[in-house]
Amino acid sequence: MSPTELQDRDVEVVTFGCRLNACESEAIAAQARADGEANAVVFNTCAVTGEAVRQARQAIRKARRERPTARLIATGCAVQTDPAAFAAMAELDLVLGNGAKARPGGLSAEGPRMRVDDIFAPGLGAAGTAGAFDGRARAYVEIQNGCDHRCTFCIIPFGRGNARSVPAGAVAARVAELAAAGVKEVVLTGVDLTSWGADLPDTPTLGNLVDLILRQVPDLARLRLSSIDAAEIDAALLAVLARETRLMPHLHLSLQSGDDLILKRMKRRHSRADALALIRSVRTARPDIAIGADFIAGFPTESDAAFENTLALIADADITFLHVFPFSPRPGTPAARMPSVAPAVIKARAQRLRAAGGASLSRRLDARTGTRVRALVEAPGRARDEDYLEVAFTGPARVGSLITGVIADHDGRRARLGAWRPL
Repeated sequence: MSPTELQDRDVEVVTFGCRLNACESEAIAAQARADGEANAVVFNTCAVTGEAVRQARQAIRKARRERPTARLIATGCAVQTDPAAFAAMAELDLVLGNGAKARPGGLSAEGPRMRVDDIFAPGLGAAGTAGAFDGRARAYVEIQNGCDHRCTFCIIPFGRGNARSVPAGAVAARVAELAAAGVKEVVLTGVDLTSWGADLPDTPTLGNLVDLILRQVPDLARLRLSSIDAAEIDAALLAVLARETRLMPHLHLSLQSGDDLILKRMKRRHSRADALALIRSVRTARPDIAIGADFIAGFPTESDAAFENTLALIADADITFLHVFPFSPRPGTPAARMPSVAPAVIKARAQRLRAAGGASLSRRLDARTGTRVRALVEAPGRARDEDYLEVAFTGPARVGSLITGVIADHDGRRARLGAWRPL
């Protein structure tokens, strides 16, 4: 069979944005195989920033030039929030809403070219799957979708709908299947992870779910959480973090700002003091934990003093891993109507935040030099420690396996192992 014939038989899924999208792309691909779809490219888009939307549109145009006979399909949050813009792209054969993208027959050529329903309609886009294995280093398991909050900068609830949870039994069963298949690390993912359980009978919490998984799946080596809201970490989660070493010592918090007025204008549900108190509680429970955080640079009305408060929070909270987003107005959100910060100022503030994050990461690498790691191999010569530090090593090791060794030195971005051995 020639490469062209192979390509014509395949359904390729191109993913933009978050881990949840990556997880769902695996589900789209699996369903496409089950449905017998062929010679198609699916673009699973992201709406978080204008740049993410631009990149998706650019990729669609490029794909049409390179694969003139393929069916091109756009889905995901950017499509759900602005279907007309994608319907206007002559390159696309199908414009598909988030609620239908992984359904049986969802990619079928039969039916109208635009199939985007109201994401808030009852039952549409219900969390009906517990996730998918990416076939590489780790598995991502979707436990939750949607969001009931309305931060003023965020378009995602309009792409995902209201919060809904995968039942605990389905999640635990999926994790057990993955562990039995030899997966060493599972990442729980969702749009608003800490809201998991609020719509289920007896309203269990994320901490209850994590505890259940670790008790019912003793063969799972590592469990990790994706980004969580600083306003909602429950006591059960802190308790399991303190006692269970298989829950990885790394939390990524959606902080966005370190200034109280900006947090209020963002309609966040925590203050600067709340964030610091939470991080102190987490470190009391797990002293070795590393903290990551999302920050927006140049939110509307952000003054120099407000920005300095955010910059200072990185040091005050000892935040190691930063995701920095230059503010991008999303049409239809309240923040898009607020007085804007000059683009050059936004760019400069983003650079300063990234530099502060780089300095914080280097300090942690200094502190970890000479200590032992237990790292998950992500690619040849590259692994990830339990606290999310990237680790370089030499020699062959299977992707998805665990290795251990002592950190010899670092280059400011990643640690380097000396001698190591498989676990």
